[in-house]
Parts: sequence; C-alpha cells; structure tokens
Amino acid sequence: MRHDEHSENSAGDGEQSEAQGAEAAGLRKIIHVDMDAFFASVEQRDHPELRGKPVAVGGSGGRGVVAAASYEARRFGVKSAMPSVTAKRLCPDLIFCKSRFEVYREVSQQIRAVFRHHTELVEPLSLDEAYLDVTSDKLGIGSATRIAELIRQEIRAKTRLTASAGVSYNKFLAKIASDQNKPDGLCVIRPGEGAAFVAQLPVRRFHGVGPKGAEKMARLGIATGADLADKDIAWLRGHFGSFADYLYRAARGIDLRPVRSSRIRKSVGGERTFGSDISSGPALRETLEDIIDIVWTSITRAEARGRTVTLKLKYTDFQIMSRAKSLPRTIADKQEFAGLARALLDELLPLPMPIRLMGLTLSKLEREGAQEEAPRPDAQLSLL
Repeated sequence: MRHDEHSENSAGDGEQSEAQGAEAAGLRKIIHVDMDAFFASVEQRDHPELRGKPVAVGGSGGRGVVAAASYEARRFGVKSAMPSVTAKRLCPDLIFCKSRFEVYREVSQQIRAVFRHHTELVEPLSLDEAYLDVTSDKLGIGSATRIAELIRQEIRAKTRLTASAGVSYNKFLAKIASDQNKPDGLCVIRPGEGAAFVAQLPVRRFHGVGPKGAEKMARLGIATGADLADKDIAWLRGHFGSFADYLYRAARGIDLRPVRSSRIRKSVGGERTFGSDISSGPALRETLEDIIDIVWTSITRAEARGRTVTLKLKYTDFQIMSRAKSLPRTIADKQEFAGLARALLDELLPLPMPIRLMGLTLSKLEREGAQEEAPRPDAQLSLL
C-alpha cells in the first residue's frame, strides 16, 4: 500500500479521506533531529578561539564530569558522563568550559520554533534532540526528506549551528538514521528498507542496549541486527525477559510508538557500577557527588522538574535498597537536589555491607508520558 504525497491545503475530499485513513492505519513520516555536539558547539560558536580545538563542557576539578564534548575531543575518546580527570588523561590539550544552561535553553527554543514552523507534532527528548511527525506538515510540502533538509538549513541560518537528521517511517529507525551520517548529515530509511538496514547494524547501536547488554549478546552469539532477527520471541524472552519484545520488533525495523507532543518522561536518573565494592563513608560520599553531577546534567537536558529524589544502592550480595525523599513542590535547583541526595545517604550510613552500585533518580515529574499505540509495521509511505 502506498500513500501518495499531496498538499494538505489543496487536497480534495477523496484525498483527505485517504490521508485520514492512512494516518489511522499508522502510516507516518517521522524525522529525528539531533544537534551536533550541542553544548560544545554553542561554546565554539560564541568563543571563536575554541573552534577546531578539543572542548569539553563541564567541571575540570577532581569531581568534575564531562557534560558534552566537541568532535575534536571525541576523537580522543572523550565523551559525556566521563569523569573530567579521565577525559584530561585521554586528551591532555582538552579545554574545559563551564556549563551555560541558560544559553543552551535559549538556543533550544530557537530550534523548536523552527520545528513548529513545520508541525505541531514535536516530541522533545532533551534540549538538543526531538522527534517530529510530518505526515501532515503545515506548509503542505509532503516530502519528509525535503522538510528535514529545510529544517537543517533554517537551524544553521538562525543559530549558526549544525544538526543531523534521520528520516523514516517510525521513531526507532529515524533515531538510528540521524546518527548515521553525523555530524551535519542526513540519512533516509525508506519503507521496505528498515529490516535490511537494521540487519547490518551492530546491536550496540540499538537504543537501550548498553555495554553490559552488548556483552551478554556477544556471549550468546549475537553481534548484529540480523543475528537478533534469527532468534524467535520465546528464545529472546528466556534470555532477556521483558526487554525481549522490544528487541524482537527492533530487529525487524518495527516501532509501535507515535510522536507525542505532550510527552515528558516519568523519571530521570543514572547509576554507576563500581569496579570494586565500596563501603567507607568518604568513598560513598565522593561517588554520590559524581552521580549528582551526572544526573543533574541529564535533568537539565530533559528540562525535567520533579518532587522526589530516590537513592538506590545494590549491595555486594545483589540485594537492592532504595530510599526516597519528596517535597510538596518541585525541586528548585541542583543545590536542593544534591542536599536531598546527601541526606538520603547519611540516613543509611554506616552500611551493613559494601555496595557494588549506586544510583539517583528524580521522579514525580510535572507531567507523565502516555501509552504506546501500534501502527502497521509494513506500511508503505512516500518519504521522497
């Protein structure tokens, strides 16, 4: 089945009915836009002396964490959430810039205005990336690929920054595509191409598959999307539990989620697993400070405002302990967030045994995300 492109403004009654029927069946044109090294690129834009040099945004002190790294720094292995001392060791010439989140938010608003020039169906994931559904775009352009090109041009003209974009018929494929030709690139995965495109990808490229998950898959003989697609759902459930359904669909280029303009995640958090178990108060407090930095960066990127902080500890015997503190209002800033986290740890000290993992989460956010709905995975939709 093919949904022919047309201008929403000039379509006749029959064409409008066809478009509505196509959308009801789940036919979509999805763009994922991801700014290139956003925080670091803003710093290089505003400070010409930094252009072409390895730059990291974040604290450079002993407990500092990299919030973002320029592409020049990434060539040395520097990446976000990395301790600053490790980043400096990898790249001795690395230049650190303090975060300027008020500037990043302002630029993000400019970028979102560009998105909304084309569609109201914009689902921000953070300050620097978003999904757009342009199945029925405001300007009647009809081609998702052309819209993505125009968006990238408009962002460059308004902000002097570059963006990469992925175009496809579902969110999973569009997000993978946006990373394919970075930086300043565009990739299109057309209907009928999704399964073949995913087949050649390493499983580490699948959203949600981290280093540990990739290691487990390697032990099971799974290296690519094709290897994953060879496994039936019963086998996947036996090895990956509730994650199996997602893996089964993703390996076939299927994604059931619509773009939701009102979506805000239910929680924002992060955790750290240690190379060796720790138990002393000073070591635990130092680790907590690292995690506070990492999680607050994620909170700021997601523009999240919440009322509850949860501390999670996994003991050396794998038992999990969690404690939470809530306020009657949203947490005001990083200082207040950190104070609640420290109070939670202090209440648990001394620990009954060493821990192997520590995590922090902000929850009870102002709004919560919606449930998934399922489009037809075999939909044929024109992206040209």
